[in-house]
Amino acid sequence: MSDSEYELNRRPESNVDRTRAAAQDLRPSGRIDFEEAKRAALAVLPILLARWLPGGRVEGAEYVALNPTRNDRSPGSFKIRIAGSRAGRWADFATGDSGGDPIALAAYLFQLSQNQAAKKIAHMLGVRDV
Repeated sequence: MSDSEYELNRRPESNVDRTRAAAQDLRPSGRIDFEEAKRAALAVLPILLARWLPGGRVEGAEYVALNPTRNDRSPGSFKIRIAGSRAGRWADFATGDSGGDPIALAAYLFQLSQNQAAKKIAHMLGVRDV
């Protein structure tokens, strides 16, 4: 498993881990098709969420988990939509943090730029460079 696959296949465990993940060099590549990376991530979103946010649970059309970026003690305020036209949208209602897709979620969880998150997701899911 490559470093980029590892980073997106694990739960962020601490600020030190997230800082290391953000500081790692990305493999050289061409431009990433963000829409294709987003589509690929949405197709396997429940699997990604189980890896990134273990211990979460499905409640209706949402995945509810503890937010690993803060000292979250009880699930309920951090939710990711997993079905329907809003699939991929997420929010932490305790902090006001939110985003519209799995790329934004990966960037948030692993302290990456949107571009870095898209590249790592694309690489992990086999999306080709454009």
